[in-house]
Amino acid sequence: MTRMRTFTRFAWSVLAYNVAVIAWGALVRATGSGAGCGQHWPTCQGEVVPRSPAFDTAIEFTHRLTSGAAFALVLVLFIWARRAVPRGHKARAAAACSLAFVALEALLGAGLVLFGWVAKDSSAGRGWAMPLHLMNTFLLLASLTLTAAWAQRGERAEWQLPRGTLPLAIGISIGAVLLAGVTGAVAALGDTLYPATTFGEGLRQDFEGSAQTLLRLRVLHPFAALFASVISVVTAWIAAPFRRDRSVARAGSALIVLVCGQLLAGVLNLLLLAPVWLQIVHLVLADVVWISLVAMGGWTVAPPVEEMHGKAGEPWPVAAAR
Repeated sequence: MTRMRTFTRFAWSVLAYNVAVIAWGALVRATGSGAGCGQHWPTCQGEVVPRSPAFDTAIEFTHRLTSGAAFALVLVLFIWARRAVPRGHKARAAAACSLAFVALEALLGAGLVLFGWVAKDSSAGRGWAMPLHLMNTFLLLASLTLTAAWAQRGERAEWQLPRGTLPLAIGISIGAVLLAGVTGAVAALGDTLYPATTFGEGLRQDFEGSAQTLLRLRVLHPFAALFASVISVVTAWIAAPFRRDRSVARAGSALIVLVCGQLLAGVLNLLLLAPVWLQIVHLVLADVVWISLVAMGGWTVAPPVEEMHGKAGEPWPVAAAR
């Protein structure tokens, strides 16, 4: 049991580190530093370690270093899961998915550099690559979250899918938040490539007949984000009476608070014309909303063993309904 607790703490730490790496990646995009190493990968400007790097080169090279460390940590997490987690435990599968997604994340990042889909590039290829990159990032965070959340249940955790509206609500919420994230990636790219000097100018850019495709798609994000926020709050509310699990309750409460914070950050991002620091805050909040939702869903289907059978020998309510 001690080794599972240690593994669980490490898994949560790896998740937190990856959120920090993602935030730094947003800084790379928002500052247009993606071309800091030129079209070279894995080297930077043709060198293993650039000498006297410019500002954008330093930002991009730092991102590569931290991303490499993230890959190494996830690899350690996978190997450790094979040793510390019993066979058949779902945390093992989640750790394997984490390794697959972090490898794909590295390949997608390399592709952006090698194809020149960075800095001020506005090609269709970059327009497709950015949402794909965001989806993979969310799947990586989901896998890392489930690795930690399921390992936290201990070595004998059991899985049962609750009946009723809860699984449907969680599924819809996950899809809605993923859609909001994809449209957010498009909106962020539009803000980077076509910055506006006033709020009115930004609106004109979005609705002009000759507007770029990225700007037209940017309009979808507020609606997708509002829908995702509403359905996530409803899901957290539905989950509360289903479980006597404090982890689910805490995740649901955190989800509601984070969604409210994310909506406020989105409004400020729009009104303040997307300053770099607020773009990063907005993305980090989106990541944490996603993590809270996935954790709540993971704990819902993997209740603690003692709650599966009740404190006084009574069956867990959902199990009893089967």
